[in-house]
Amino acid sequence: MTRILVAEDDTDLALALRTLLTRAGYEVVPAEDGREALRLLFAERPALLILDIGLPELDGWAVLERTRDLSDLPVLLLTARGAETDRVRGLRSGADDYLPKPFGNDELLARVEALLRRSAPARWAGDSFDDGLRLVPERRSAVWQGQEARLSDIEYRLLQILVRNRGRVITTDQLLDRVWDDRDGTGRERVKFAVLRLRRKLRQAAGDEAADPLEAVRGLGYRYRAGGDPRG
Repeated sequence: MTRILVAEDDTDLALALRTLLTRAGYEVVPAEDGREALRLLFAERPALLILDIGLPELDGWAVLERTRDLSDLPVLLLTARGAETDRVRGLRSGADDYLPKPFGNDELLARVEALLRRSAPARWAGDSFDDGLRLVPERRSAVWQGQEARLSDIEYRLLQILVRNRGRVITTDQLLDRVWDDRDGTGRERVKFAVLRLRRKLRQAAGDEAADPLEAVRGLGYRYRAGGDPRG
């Protein structure tokens, strides 16, 4: 049974969501505040997180940020805040979809089904990927082919985004926006040199100049690929 973590502090709405999702065939794990949501996130490893921005203890923004350090599972933001700035902030921070309150039951279920359908099984920090890479968020480092590479915050965030989108090209402008919050694309050289430093650290950790899981796609951007073959 597919497990969904619902982080919602409104008792009535939390009960309604649990009833709706349970009847639709999902296993629901409820959390009433941000700290409980993070604890259950790692303990239960759900397939999907439904996250209210206005949580007590830790708000939804803090939970979302920490979630992206832990996993690439799909996140649906559920909030009363319908302003465009909040929607944009949520999507830029790593949420996969956004549904303002009030909402219809059918729309919620349709969004949940769509997110689960198009998402691969979630990967978690500390898990090893099939090509020998493991992210270590608490130390902002990566273990590559058995050796740890210590990274700067920028380098770690770059690698995290590329790994979350493995096999897909992430453009230079997208990386500027998501790592440096540079929406105008005026600092493209920063991406180039940061990726060069990141690739150098991974190769040095592996002790092999050909052991590079990142690929530069000319004129477009960069991608993380399995195997580390020496293309790009």
